[in-house]
Amino acid sequence: MKPKRSAKNKALQPVPRRFDSLLRELRSFITESRNSILRAVDVAQVRTCWGVGRHIVEFEQGGAARAEYGAKLLPRLAEELTADFGKGFDASNLRYMRLFYLAFPNCDALRHELSWTHYRTLLRVEDTAAREWYAKETVAQNWSSRALDRQVGRLYYERLLSSNDRKAVRAEAEEKIAELPPSPCEFVRDPVLLEFLGLQETGRLLETDLEQGLIDHLQAFLLELGKGFAFVARQMRVSTDTKDFYIDLVFYNYLLKCFVIFDLKPNELTHGDIGQMDMYVRMFDEQERGPGDNPTVGIILCAAKDASMVRFSVLHGSEQLFATRYKLVLPTEDELRIELIREQRLLEGRMASQAMPQKKGKSPRKKKTIA
Repeated sequence: MKPKRSAKNKALQPVPRRFDSLLRELRSFITESRNSILRAVDVAQVRTCWGVGRHIVEFEQGGAARAEYGAKLLPRLAEELTADFGKGFDASNLRYMRLFYLAFPNCDALRHELSWTHYRTLLRVEDTAAREWYAKETVAQNWSSRALDRQVGRLYYERLLSSNDRKAVRAEAEEKIAELPPSPCEFVRDPVLLEFLGLQETGRLLETDLEQGLIDHLQAFLLELGKGFAFVARQMRVSTDTKDFYIDLVFYNYLLKCFVIFDLKPNELTHGDIGQMDMYVRMFDEQERGPGDNPTVGIILCAAKDASMVRFSVLHGSEQLFATRYKLVLPTEDELRIELIREQRLLEGRMASQAMPQKKGKSPRKKKTIA
């Protein structure tokens, strides 16, 4: 006869429903923490731009200093700051930062809900009252930078003032904002945390093992990817006139209304990986994309990537091609701090560019080892 379990051992037995609830709570908490970090980066970026603008204006007001440098001041500063801090400090952006300080001279009055992209759009509004109204309305209505850009471009404030039927103008504006499609950039996470696979970062991993692990933990992977993702297929075949190719994982995002294809690379990103994904996306668009689908999005899920390679490839500024890293273990506090700095530099780097078929069957692929 088997011995009876003690009450202590019995209490240690896992309860699946409670575990699932805990997992949902933790993922929700981690997602909110990530969003808080991004908001903190936005606030730091806005204050940095304001401070740079203040220093430039105060230097110009020095009289003799302004006369000495004149129009060459911003290009010279841009050259030095770009050498020290990278992209984001060219003459055009420094000019925006200078205007930013002149338009919003009180740093304490800056709204933490607004990003630098929001403020750059507001700088296009010459009338002070209109600019302040757009800022308040953006916060109240939770407008994205794209929504604000549309409203400013359609003279929403001016039409509202001149209209006898303000309700109709507001209804039209809300309808137009609702029509704005979401951007794939808003859905791509970097890094993607795959700690649920239970794999160790040993430096050696089979691509097929990574793929099988994601399929075995598909629900957890879908939660990590975020909203709107639905699994479609693995090892989906696409073909040229002479060769067959197999895409590791295929999803559909019903919010983006497009297919999202993944190529798994358990090693550092190479230029060959980028070219291969570019080809996959073009082939998938031609062979699988339906009449109502938006362009296919391709994501290279890799162990590591070189930022300079991304900058000098078709990935830079693309709305269809992305390379994102995966992590097999949860990051430490120091790693999170480094990640925050990295995200801040990426956001600063984007400032310079901100002013937007018949299905075929599957076929197995041979297992390959990647050191």
